[in-house]
Amino acid sequence: MNKPLLISLAAATLLSSNLSAESMYERIQAMELQMKKMQNELTTLKAKEAQTLSKDEETDEAKSEDEGDDEDEGDDKEEAPEKSSDDEGEDEAEPIQDQIDEIQESITELNKATNGNHLKFGVDYRFAIDNMQYKMADGSTQGNDAFMTNRFWLNMDWKANNNLSFRGQLAYNKAFGARSGWNSNYPAMETFDWITNENAYDDVVRVRSAYFLYVNDTFLGTNIPWTFSIGRRPSTNGHLVNLRDDDGAASPMGHTINVEFDGLSSKFSLEDVTGINGMYVKLCAGRGGTNANAKLLTVDQSSGNPVVASSPAYASNENDIGDIDLAGLIFVPWTNGQYGIATQYYYANNLIDANLVPTMIAGQPAYLINGMKTVGGMHSITANFTISGIGNEVSDYLDDTFFFLSGAMNITNPQSDQGMLGSDIGESVTGYSVWAGLQMPSFMTDEGRWGLEYNKGSKYWRSITYAEDTNIGSKLAARGDAYEVYFTEPLIEDILSMQVRYTYIDYKYTGSNGFFGNDTGSATEISESMMGAGAFVDTAQDIRFYLRYRY
Repeated sequence: MNKPLLISLAAATLLSSNLSAESMYERIQAMELQMKKMQNELTTLKAKEAQTLSKDEETDEAKSEDEGDDEDEGDDKEEAPEKSSDDEGEDEAEPIQDQIDEIQESITELNKATNGNHLKFGVDYRFAIDNMQYKMADGSTQGNDAFMTNRFWLNMDWKANNNLSFRGQLAYNKAFGARSGWNSNYPAMETFDWITNENAYDDVVRVRSAYFLYVNDTFLGTNIPWTFSIGRRPSTNGHLVNLRDDDGAASPMGHTINVEFDGLSSKFSLEDVTGINGMYVKLCAGRGGTNANAKLLTVDQSSGNPVVASSPAYASNENDIGDIDLAGLIFVPWTNGQYGIATQYYYANNLIDANLVPTMIAGQPAYLINGMKTVGGMHSITANFTISGIGNEVSDYLDDTFFFLSGAMNITNPQSDQGMLGSDIGESVTGYSVWAGLQMPSFMTDEGRWGLEYNKGSKYWRSITYAEDTNIGSKLAARGDAYEVYFTEPLIEDILSMQVRYTYIDYKYTGSNGFFGNDTGSATEISESMMGAGAFVDTAQDIRFYLRYRY
């Protein structure tokens, strides 16, 4: 049988378990190289087949003309010569279409082995050094000239079929020289579930996301493409904030939510049924804190001593804070690729604050943290407008420029015995924020980007953006003004890149990075004469440089 050389033993060898390559990386590289060769061979065979078909058509036309002439010639027609053995061998040669089918089958198998429905890993490592400087309300200064961190993400993807896939990410974020093992009755808030992989504090590898994703082109027989997903959600680095982070956008709008979360989401594309470009709605829900008794032992929050559980394992505990649940939706009414409008709403209940207990230490007034307490719920509304390419082909530079403007508001719903964000007991307050940004092509490389951003928050502004990738605190949570400029440049293709970023925050009120009650989230105007001025940050700045490897 006359088969292409590439089909002979290559695919079988590469797909066998006894490969001679020394590492999985080399095996994958070899299979991808072989797949490219087969794709080239496939292109050549298809071109050859097209030429053959064209010649056959010409031959058939000529033959039909000859047969017409033969009818006139009658008995003078000569008999066709008998075929030689060589001709018979050519007839037995494998048709081109069969060769094409075999190559396509081999390519499919190689594709499965290198990607397809097999588990695929990706690595994302970042070294960063931050110079952080703070000016306190009393005029004193604090800072860290060289805070260095390692951040590592191990990405995992498994596509079972065209409808169902799994995605996961393990994360490690550690300051240079830091190690786990520190123990205390009151662990640092860096270990809080919403930000456990975003703050650099130890060497533990944790699950950052793990979920399955189901996709389908129709929903209950209607022409509505939809998705469903549940698990540890990829809810950090969301829309718009992902630009400066040089990442693909996660689901939420980064203006108002940027935390790790356990929950579900379901997206419904309405473009086909409404005829409106890009219209979709996405429903989201999750649990940010679970009320459940310990399985064996629990801890007395006042003393730190272990005590036997007072109720069955994982039963609800009426003496603990309630479940923290969040539900909302993202609605995109229209986008045409250049211009877009997007909105988001959510409500979160049983929001928390530290339970501070007044005391005296060395004759001075102080506070002890006696666990957490529930203070109430909060509504959040966000809307943004984006332009991807300014003008109508005015210049290549403006065509590749991105602009956005986002506005947001939050409305508190406090318990009758609690204040929220610095309000009176039981009083509802409203906060506002505006955020604008511009990202443009680099002047140095074709792929590089640089950007400018500004945001401003009011006295009672509160976002849930504790996991934002800014070491001096979430800039989008600022009750005041925040400015940022950044330059991102590729060094080796899309594998190794660098960034220089400068962030400056001018706080007008306290509590920007606190929780939701009056203990840590109270909004007091910052001044040099305020009580305890030396404990409150007036301005903060962070100069960051990083090198990032992704493959």
